Amino acid sequence: MTQSVTGSGDLKALRLSQERAAATQNGYVMLLVLLASIVLAGLGLWAAAGLEEVWGFGLFAAAVIASAVVAVGFYFLQPNQAAAILLFGDYRGTDRNAGLRWRLPWLTRTKISTRVHNVTSERLKVNDLRGNPIEIATNVVWRVTDAAQALFDVDDYTKFVFVQIESAVRSIGARYPYDDIEHQETTLRGHADEVNGELRTELQDRVQVAGITIDECRLTHLAYASEIAQSMLRRQQAEAVIAARQKIVIGAVSMVETALQMLSEKNVVELDDERRAAMVSNLMVVLCSERDTQPVVNAGTLYQ
Repeated sequence: MTQSVTGSGDLKALRLSQERAAATQNGYVMLLVLLASIVLAGLGLWAAAGLEEVWGFGLFAAAVIASAVVAVGFYFLQPNQAAAILLFGDYRGTDRNAGLRWRLPWLTRTKISTRVHNVTSERLKVNDLRGNPIEIATNVVWRVTDAAQALFDVDDYTKFVFVQIESAVRSIGARYPYDDIEHQETTLRGHADEVNGELRTELQDRVQVAGITIDECRLTHLAYASEIAQSMLRRQQAEAVIAARQKIVIGAVSMVETALQMLSEKNVVELDDERRAAMVSNLMVVLCSERDTQPVVNAGTLYQ
């Protein structure tokens, strides 16, 4: 059954149940009571058969009934397991004590696991903040912390968690761009810790109504959708080349400026505007070229 909601505010308004401790007993103590009842039943049977005493039949019948009532009430709980106790459909509390337990026979129980669950979502196709289709998946570590809410406030808490994981991933995926070459925005690829933290907060708000605690959220897959992957790769390569070229030019201009300044300060050579421009051009070619340059040695004067 598909479960859907409109927002975290509506989810919080749905809270109806709250876990409380159930009035159950230690099963080992009741086991002694069962053994005592069996002994009394044996004594009553012996008295009724051997001495033909009327009270023996009464003791035997009472002990048999008591033994049956006690025997029906036993149940087991494993570590990190809880049992919701019901009285004719009315919630009477939750038992979280592991081992042999006992409750009144007219009380029913529903067991639920409180162990840590680890789930990896399917790869979802989402449009990021800039409208680019991306594939995204996440790993979520969660556990039940309120058995009453998990059992009675949602129809199927496991399916509920899966649906809310998908909704939260889609919401976070559409909130940020996949990448930003200028490093001025929070992105899915470049700010994993921040995105994971916000995803955990978003998902916790959504599943709180079901008594679920989210321990960890982490993106496990993030990529452009196949139909635009090649185009976006070429775009990233072009942006990377442009950014690298900008840094090379900035560095080359700085080096040329320093060279001219030092030549001028130390009176190494006096250059007119034309020779200065030629020197700047040559230095820029040498510093910005992708291939090794071959110098031409002037064996004459500066102007020949």
